[in-house]
Amino acid sequence: MNSNVKSTDRTVIGATAMWLACVLVAFNAHADDSRSESVKFGDLNLSSPAGVEALYGRIHAAARRVCEQPAGEQRAVVRCMTNAESEAIGTVNNPLLTAFYQKKTGSTPQTITANR
Repeated sequence: MNSNVKSTDRTVIGATAMWLACVLVAFNAHADDSRSESVKFGDLNLSSPAGVEALYGRIHAAARRVCEQPAGEQRAVVRCMTNAESEAIGTVNNPLLTAFYQKKTGSTPQTITANR
């Protein structure tokens, strides 16, 4: 037996490779257009609090950018940001990120379901 061979959990590696980016999508309530932005996080360690906090910061900033509206539409911006963040956090589906989001906002992210 070769003691230099390291074993890795292929499920973790596969999931990490699959979720290198999440996409935020916002629909403008006053127009038929939608905007989106990819949030890359392959450089972050999502098993550490610092990595999770950094990803949440990126998601929050991207949500702000895609949800910007003219002055006077603050409630629509907040609603849009809440939905975009929740969907992105649900898509990433990382327990530490979900817990961070719940503690920070008091909300539960949207659950993503797969259909055949």
